[in-house]
Amino acid sequence: MSEIQWDPIDAKAVDTVRVLAADAVEKVGNGHPGTAMSLAPAAYLLYQRIMRTDPSDTHWLGRDRFILSAGHSSLTQYIQLYLGGYGLELKDLEELRTWGSKTPGHPEYGHTVGVEITTGPLGSGFAAAVGFAYAARYERGLFDPDAEPGTSPFDHFIYVIAGDGDMEEGITNEAASLAGHQELGNLIAIYDSNQISIEDDTNIAFTEDVHARYLALGWDVHVVDWKKTGQYVEDVQELNDAIEAAKGVTDKPSMIILKTIIGWPSPGKQNSGKIHGSALGADEVAALKRVLEFDPEKTFDVDPAVLAHTREAIDRGKAAHAEWDVRFDAWAAANPDRKRLLDRLEAGKVPEGLDKVLSFEDGKDLSTRAASGKVINAIAPIMPELWGGSADLAESNLTTIEGGGSFVPEKWSTHEWAGNPYGRVLHFGIRENAMGAILNGIVLHGKTRPFGGTFLIFSDYMRPMVRLAALMGIPTIYVWTHDSVALGEDGPTHQPIEQLTALRAIPGLDIVRPADANETAFAWKTVLERRTGPAGLALSRQNLPVFERGDGDATGDTFASAKNTPKGAYILAEAPGGTPDVILIATGSEVQIAVDAREKLRAEGINARVVSAPCLEWFEEQSEAYRESVLPKAVKARVSIEAGIALGWRGYVGDAGRSVSIEHFGASADYKTLYQKFDMTTEHAVSAAHESLAAAKN
Repeated sequence: MSEIQWDPIDAKAVDTVRVLAADAVEKVGNGHPGTAMSLAPAAYLLYQRIMRTDPSDTHWLGRDRFILSAGHSSLTQYIQLYLGGYGLELKDLEELRTWGSKTPGHPEYGHTVGVEITTGPLGSGFAAAVGFAYAARYERGLFDPDAEPGTSPFDHFIYVIAGDGDMEEGITNEAASLAGHQELGNLIAIYDSNQISIEDDTNIAFTEDVHARYLALGWDVHVVDWKKTGQYVEDVQELNDAIEAAKGVTDKPSMIILKTIIGWPSPGKQNSGKIHGSALGADEVAALKRVLEFDPEKTFDVDPAVLAHTREAIDRGKAAHAEWDVRFDAWAAANPDRKRLLDRLEAGKVPEGLDKVLSFEDGKDLSTRAASGKVINAIAPIMPELWGGSADLAESNLTTIEGGGSFVPEKWSTHEWAGNPYGRVLHFGIRENAMGAILNGIVLHGKTRPFGGTFLIFSDYMRPMVRLAALMGIPTIYVWTHDSVALGEDGPTHQPIEQLTALRAIPGLDIVRPADANETAFAWKTVLERRTGPAGLALSRQNLPVFERGDGDATGDTFASAKNTPKGAYILAEAPGGTPDVILIATGSEVQIAVDAREKLRAEGINARVVSAPCLEWFEEQSEAYRESVLPKAVKARVSIEAGIALGWRGYVGDAGRSVSIEHFGASADYKTLYQKFDMTTEHAVSAAHESLAAAKN
């Protein structure tokens, strides 16, 4: 390995990092200084020597990616962004964890320039980094599959820093298992093994052999032990050599176990839980500064020579970018079709002609999960950026892109699946939580459109990652099938009751429950066109009628076109005579119940309007005038019909309204029996309409 240049000014810069971390936490009175202090040499090495980045263009396509999975140690990243000239300044460090600052308690995507992902829950960043590595390989397959390894403008590395807490979380093991299986040689993790957490020595809860675990998971593992001699020596050259060795391993992800002393060199609190998650205290900060030969009377003291030295990263980044541009331009000239595809993806546009492949013949019965599978395969030929799969439920979720090949090394091909490192079909195994994180990483790495499927009930396993996608406002797509008790005989453990409501409670998440095949098609189209946040498609197991529709809005007995789906809720069937006495609002499979109830009520001389509401979030985005046209305030008799709990529907049905719902767990039986036993029937909807009409008169 070549010797790195590490001058006294670099050592001074690293010590400056430690002091800034202590000062920032001390000023705000809370935070995590210890890890930022002990990881200062590693973070500095990455940002100033190892990673190919351009501080003046943090969206540069050819950059290496950095993920701080130990997000509580946000200062580990913030201080490097400040020193490297990425946009943060000293005042931003002084405003750590305060209102309106650029330096929140955990790094947040879209909030701080240079932050690739929001890493809140421990393990989520590590797992998402696996998704970044997935995406890097898939995008290389889209744009430059034949280039020799290391020669393509699309070749780069994914670096992640993780801690003991990350290693303890189950999601990390799920994702690490997939990373080893996928042979992701572009992924390099540094595990800060300081063996201290909030409850102090991790031996109280965590004693496994991480080295052996990652070898078993198929990783390339290195150990850099700065404590091995009995004296603590921050051997930066040794760490650099380990990183360079990891970069040379192309058929395995690499784990570098870095053994550190948390809070080094704080004289009174190093190697203790007291420095993990709280301020050092004024006396200990002063003592630290004296050890490092800083003036204890000064705060946020940065030698101008240090800043001038570290800001040289700007010029180095521009030079690396310019060198990359030469290779990129040569690629673009040689690959005009692929360049046009890249330009479309970078612009966030769907391909032309999407409308032409989205239609189903009426009069037939088809489950919305089956319709979704057909839509995926109709879109796939004209949308190569679309790829995805499921958590071992391909035959149930119907998420397979036929002929797309499985995204996995060829040697893992099976009788059913042909492996292709650039394949379009993702196999997550039974790892829903990691699937959610990996999908987020894929979305954040580039502009491809990944999707992942499981049963709606198992959205509970992946909820933290769904929440993070919503928090970041990124367009991850979930295909959640078996969306009600109608999945039948599997019983209450598999039958979602509260899941739709619980998911709708996540701000920024679109829950789309289409009523038939054509709504499913337009739901997919809308989801693909939107890039403002994640969306979950809740799809039926059982067959549903494909409604006979007109080309526009509902009139007379002609049902509205499914082109209205993007409005979130629309008049599917107008009340006989045009003026409704009661409005029946339904989603998914229960829209058919509303349609049947409309006819029953018509026979009684009651005019019922049927509103299909595939996505309440989209409906709330519409103008007040449109929402009033669908649900006029003057019509107080309303009934919601959905095979789940009624919580959340009160705002739509009002005080006089009634909800046809299921307020208890399910049972094991065929779906027709369950719907009958649980009053999810036309008769019950008619009865609820009568009750609401009576209440509206009072």
